[in-house]
Amino acid sequence: MSELQFSGKSNGSATEQEAGGNRPVSAPPTAEPFKYRPLPASGTALAIGAFATTLTTLSLSLMEWRGVTTTNIHVANFFFVATFGLLITAQWELAAGNGFSYTVFSAFALFYAGYAAILSPWFGIASAYADNPVEFNNGLGFWVLLWTIFVLTFLIASLPTNVAYILIFLFVDLGFLLIAASYFALADGHHSAGIGLKKAGGVFCFLAGLVGWYLTLHLLIKDSIVELPLGDTSKYFRKSREAKR
Repeated sequence: MSELQFSGKSNGSATEQEAGGNRPVSAPPTAEPFKYRPLPASGTALAIGAFATTLTTLSLSLMEWRGVTTTNIHVANFFFVATFGLLITAQWELAAGNGFSYTVFSAFALFYAGYAAILSPWFGIASAYADNPVEFNNGLGFWVLLWTIFVLTFLIASLPTNVAYILIFLFVDLGFLLIAASYFALADGHHSAGIGLKKAGGVFCFLAGLVGWYLTLHLLIKDSIVELPLGDTSKYFRKSREAKR
């Protein structure tokens, strides 16, 4: 134990000068260093499930199943399922030290919140372009296109994880790209091409939703029933292999 220096004499141990002389004083207890304790549970299944639920229902409208073409009905999912579910779980992931999951969940929560704002009449975004649908479609095309680039970064970052995550980001990225193209086609007056591109984008979003359901099931039953295979790809990346050692 290191020696504590006081104003009195030092005789090799901590001392305190009092009226009656020197009296040994024990050093104050040393505080133990902070030790991180992992959180007791993971909420990832909630985030993936909310993502899959919202994207699957949206994709059905994009593909115009059963004649549904208006997406405003999905505002409830966008705000109260995807936004809340993903954003709350993102904070849990941040506390657990999972930076990638935090970024992905937060980003998609904000995407769904933004899309809901565009569709919701409360914000007046769509109504502001009522007299100029060409500008509205071009604006939506830019918006979705930039999100396509953002999701592409997630796809690249997911390569050392597993096949399930790679497929989700790949399908979402292709879906977003086709949806952006559909808005540009509509802006240029190519109605049939725009509808076809939108439906094709809906197919890829539907596939992403199916993979999301599979991943959700994996997370829910892996500790109690069986662990479904995800296709680990970390073994193909040297840095990921070294991190697991």
